[in-house]
Amino acid sequence: MLLEKKIWWLIALLCAAGVGIALLSQHAFDMQPCAWCVFQRLIYLVLAVIAALGATSQGLIARLTCAMLSLSLAIAGVLAAWFQAQVASQSFSCAQTLADLLMTQTGLETAIPALFGIYASCMEARVKVFGLEYAYWSLLLFAFLGLLIAFIINGFRRQRD
Repeated sequence: MLLEKKIWWLIALLCAAGVGIALLSQHAFDMQPCAWCVFQRLIYLVLAVIAALGATSQGLIARLTCAMLSLSLAIAGVLAAWFQAQVASQSFSCAQTLADLLMTQTGLETAIPALFGIYASCMEARVKVFGLEYAYWSLLLFAFLGLLIAFIINGFRRQRD
């Protein structure tokens, strides 16, 4: 269980670091985010909170619930990053997409514009960092988080046996 707690905290830390790097890129290096970028930030932040809950929960049911929710969010993050890289970045506008509607209709874009403000189209937000598009870096991080969560879930299976 100690290893599980450490992995939960690692997941929360990696999620916070991912958002921190995105904010640094935006505010220090003028890499303005599109709707899909800020949608992924939201997924990372929710995932970080659930991971912290998983780390502090004692009961198996609570931890298993956190694991399933976390795995679902990691998969959603992979899909969002893939969609951004493969589909949205090819279009001139992200307007009226799922990400745009979610961020604007919830009011997050106007309530916390420094974090969730949409300042670029998906095509404009297509930026390479170390030769790889930013969206693919996010996809890789979500995939790694998914693997960590799968490791936790596998630990539940071993505890049961």
